[in-house]
Amino acid sequence: MRLLTAVTLVISGIPGGLASAAPDAHQATLLVVGDSISAEFGLVRDTGWVQLLRERLEQQHFDYNVVNASISGDTTSNGLARLPALLAREHPEIVIIELGGNDGLRGLPVPAAKNNLEQMILLAKAAHAKVLITGIQLPPNYGSDYTSQFMAMYADLAKSQKIALVPFLFAGFATESDLFQGDRIHPSAEAQPMLLNNVWQPLQPLLSARRP
Repeated sequence: MRLLTAVTLVISGIPGGLASAAPDAHQATLLVVGDSISAEFGLVRDTGWVQLLRERLEQQHFDYNVVNASISGDTTSNGLARLPALLAREHPEIVIIELGGNDGLRGLPVPAAKNNLEQMILLAKAAHAKVLITGIQLPPNYGSDYTSQFMAMYADLAKSQKIALVPFLFAGFATESDLFQGDRIHPSAEAQPMLLNNVWQPLQPLLSARRP
C-alpha cells in the first residue's frame, strides 16, 4: 500500500489520557494503552475511536468498562513502564496495545521496540488478559530495511505470542489526505469510524462480557 510521505503516525507530546466512567462492579474492563492516535489528539473530546468503541460495545450489549490509558507522545518504553500499575489497578479482561509509532518516527531500534511490546504482551497475559496489538507502517523515506523490519514486527509478535492483530491501523485511508489533520499525521474526526472498524474485526472474537 502506498503511504503519504508525511503520514503515518503518532507524534505529539501532549500529556494525559482519557479516563472512563466509574465501572459497574460486574463489568469487565477493556484497557487501551496507546499514544496520540488513541488519546484524541486534535479532536473534540469524546469523538475518537476509543469513545466510538465504547458506544458500539454498548449498542451491541457487551458489558465492558473501557479504560483509555493512552498518552500522546508515548513510546513502547513508556507504555511498558506504565503497564504494571495499570494492570494492577484495572484488572482488564482485554488489553489493546496501540504503540510503536513514536519509536518508528524517532528512528529507535526496531529490536528494542519489539522487545518492549513483547514484554507488555507477557505482562498482560500474566494478568490473565487477552491481548490485541495494532500495527503501524512508516513512510518509505525511513528506508526500506527499517520500514520492512518495523512493519513485520507486529505480525511477528502476534504469531509468536498467539494474540490478535490489527495488521495496519490506518488500512483503507492511509493515502487519503483529507482524512488526516493538518499535520498529515493524525487521523481526522471523519477517519475515527474507520479506525474503529479496523480494530473491531479482530477484537470481536475476544469479547465475552455480554449483558444478560
